[in-house]
Amino acid sequence: MGRIQNSIRCFAREEDGTILVFFGMSLVVVLGLVALSFDLGRLGSTRSELQSFADSVALAAAGELDGNSDAITRANAAAQLIVDSQTFATGSQVLGAANDVTLTYLSALPDSDSDATNAVTTDPAKAAFVRVDVDEREVQGVFAAAFTTMGGYDAFDGSATAQAVAGLEILACDVTPLMFCVPPGFDAEKDIGQMILLRSGGGGDAAWGPGDFGFLDPNGAKIDDEGPCAKKSGAQLDACLLGAVSKITQCFNQRGVDLEPGQKEGRNAAIFNVRFDMYQSIMNGLSNDPDYAPAPNVIKGIVAANPSGKDGTTSNGGGKNTCIKENEELSPDTVGLPRDDCFLEGAAEPCGRFGDGDWSQGRITYMQKNYGIDITAEGATDPFADAETRYDLYLAEIAAAAGGDILSGRAETGLPSCAPAAAPNADRRVLIVAGIDCSAETGTVIKGAATDVPVKEFVKVFLTEPVGEDGSSPPTMDIWGEVIGSASNGDQEELGTGGMVRDVVQLYR
Repeated sequence: MGRIQNSIRCFAREEDGTILVFFGMSLVVVLGLVALSFDLGRLGSTRSELQSFADSVALAAAGELDGNSDAITRANAAAQLIVDSQTFATGSQVLGAANDVTLTYLSALPDSDSDATNAVTTDPAKAAFVRVDVDEREVQGVFAAAFTTMGGYDAFDGSATAQAVAGLEILACDVTPLMFCVPPGFDAEKDIGQMILLRSGGGGDAAWGPGDFGFLDPNGAKIDDEGPCAKKSGAQLDACLLGAVSKITQCFNQRGVDLEPGQKEGRNAAIFNVRFDMYQSIMNGLSNDPDYAPAPNVIKGIVAANPSGKDGTTSNGGGKNTCIKENEELSPDTVGLPRDDCFLEGAAEPCGRFGDGDWSQGRITYMQKNYGIDITAEGATDPFADAETRYDLYLAEIAAAAGGDILSGRAETGLPSCAPAAAPNADRRVLIVAGIDCSAETGTVIKGAATDVPVKEFVKVFLTEPVGEDGSSPPTMDIWGEVIGSASNGDQEELGTGGMVRDVVQLYR
């Protein structure tokens, strides 16, 4: 009996192997935490996948919010194109906008990111932002479920969702304060080479139609305080914004533009025509100002009517290309770039304000008159055969001249003679014009003054000839130009106008 009691007392005092008890208990906890971290990793991965999907959908939809009447329709369609996948949540692994997200369009965002986005709109003209909410998914915690059962409490929330907010800013820099109404289906990139007759719209109650143009309100532009238009106002500001070389306005968000009613007195063809080395009316006396330098190619088919000028002096030492002031006449042996053949008198299928890009007959006349080459004659060679558009031909003539006279033995050499030097960029004769869908179907009916008018796209228009006007007051102006592309595609090339438009899509939340 005593031996048994001694054995019990010895066992009670024995400490060997005690650590195994603590090890076993700790191992259970450690393995549980490892298992739980595995489930948390699966949940975190799912949330990342859903957030990436939400971001992509938001950016795709926001890129279409340009303020036009079909903006929300296009945004919804763009969102449908985004397909992604998730790995661990229940349900389908495929993520698609049709079944997995809710799109909400917003006209504004709150100042604080912690505030709710409540400025909901269904108006495509006001929809500047889109909020994407991804439907909630469940991630089952396989190991966490066992850990929860042993612990007797809910230790794992396996829900996963995501939200993103994106918007579109249209940044316009140094754009010409000019707009025109585009025809249905107009696309600047697809209509390159097409001739347009832009005619100034009236200020009455009649709705403007395709080809009518008007002016943007200069008060809505942020004038570049380091450019030539700084501190100008009234007619002088208008002349600068429409006629200066570059650094006209700062970059600013221009989703919609403000239009001025009718045509103001003082805005006339002379403002545009400094690009052709013509300094008349309000622009008289600016020929020596580099801010109003002409293009490096000013072939126009017009020469000074008085070779000695009004004051009896001559330009450039009495050369043939004297400064065109108030007296001008058609050149006896040169012509400007031709219009589309359908604009010619007696055309079989005459066009209205918009041509078809076919100027083959006019090209024959241009080469014969300016270069003495009959390109229709057998064996004749067109030195500019690769130039498909008038803009291409204009650039090719500059390149071929290599700084010398463009035309030889003619009444005009093609180089500026009134101004001491040409603008350094050939795109001096390019305007960046806001193209607006003025049709009743879009609700953008233009009759005069208007604010926040959505821009369909900014269009690059190459001036093919000096701007003309009639004698009415205010005058009706005609701008003949050739479409050379869209400025709304993020192109950053330095134009003669300095114009650049970029669509900036960004995530805000």
